[in-house]
Amino acid sequence: MKKGIIFAIILAVGVFAALALAQGPTYVGGQKCQICHKTEKQGQQYPIWEKTNHAKSFAALSSPGAAANATALGVKDPTTDPKCLKCHAPLAGDLKAEGVSCEVCHGPGSAYKSLNVMKNKDEAVKAGLILCANPDAIKAKCLTCHQDAHGKAFDFAAQWAKIKHDIPAK
Repeated sequence: MKKGIIFAIILAVGVFAALALAQGPTYVGGQKCQICHKTEKQGQQYPIWEKTNHAKSFAALSSPGAAANATALGVKDPTTDPKCLKCHAPLAGDLKAEGVSCEVCHGPGSAYKSLNVMKNKDEAVKAGLILCANPDAIKAKCLTCHQDAHGKAFDFAAQWAKIKHDIPAK
C-alpha cells in the first residue's frame, strides 16, 4: 500500500512538472524584477520605471482624457476594451494593473528570473530574456504602441531619454 501511495505522489509531481514545462515561460510581474533591479549597481531600472507613464498606463485608462479618447474610438470602457489594453495594459489578469512593465518589453520572466540565469546575459537570453540589439530595434518595439497613438507624434529620442535603463558598465 505504501509503495502505491509513494508511486502516485511521484507520478503526480512528474505530471505537474511536465505540464509546467509544456506551458512555456510565464509572466511573473515586475515585483519579481524589482528584487534585483532596484539597486544603483544594477542601474535602478525598477525605480526608473516607477516614475514613468508606463507604470501608470493602466491607471490612465480611468482618466477623463481616456474617456474622451474612448468615445472618439467608439469604446465604452477603456479599462476593459482590448483596443486600449493592448498598449496600456498588455499583460492579462493581475498583472494588467502594472501597465507597461518589464516583461512587456523583455518577455515573460519565469525562465530567466533566477539569479543564476541572470548573472549570465547569454543564458538569460537563451531562457527568454528579450534585449534589443540597438536603438533602431528599441524604437521599432516602442512604435508597436506609439506609432501615431491617439494622433500624437512620437519623438523616440526624447521619450527614450525618459525611460532609458541600462546596466552600468562594470
